[in-house]
Amino acid sequence: MSTEDHAIRDVEALRAVVGDQLPGIEMKNEKRLDEFAVDFLSKVPFLVLATSDLEGNLDASPKGDGPGFVLVEDEQTLVIPDRPGNKLVYGHLNILANPRVGLIFMIPGTTETLRVNGRAELTKDPELLARLEARGRPAVLAIRVHVDECFFHCGKALIRSKLWQPTAWPEKHRVSFGEMFAKKVGADAKAARSFDDAIDADYRDNL
Repeated sequence: MSTEDHAIRDVEALRAVVGDQLPGIEMKNEKRLDEFAVDFLSKVPFLVLATSDLEGNLDASPKGDGPGFVLVEDEQTLVIPDRPGNKLVYGHLNILANPRVGLIFMIPGTTETLRVNGRAELTKDPELLARLEARGRPAVLAIRVHVDECFFHCGKALIRSKLWQPTAWPEKHRVSFGEMFAKKVGADAKAARSFDDAIDADYRDNL
């Protein structure tokens, strides 16, 4: 039997495996930020922003800051501050080409997450960037998202992964960009350490 024999190619085949959705469960989906979503966002320090260009090439980018760093302008609009980064701006370029975005918001220790789908735009409005100030510096730019859909996601994935359980965490692992860079260009260990030191300094001084 080939792998093709197990491929799922239509809704009927999918439902035969996962079953039908619970009656009425779609009622949890809102077209706005209700009071429960606004309260959740007031505590959120971390999110992942998913974007796509016109060809369907995808990017998922983490964004984080102090709890409540995402600004709720109204029940249809939220704003994400953008801080200094590596200037690759994959997500920003995607938004310019295709405004459709998906977001997932997380609060450490909370197994449920909040998901928002909508349309994004970039702004450099100086008053808004000043309002989004952190550590004495305004935001570099802001991503304004017009909400089309908002809903809470159950906690099973985070429960299974034990994401918020320190006793289940592996030993802390350092990702060495210096080693990666050195391997690509044929540099030595000293160059790798120098590269990592520069990154550490950027982490410390350029948030």
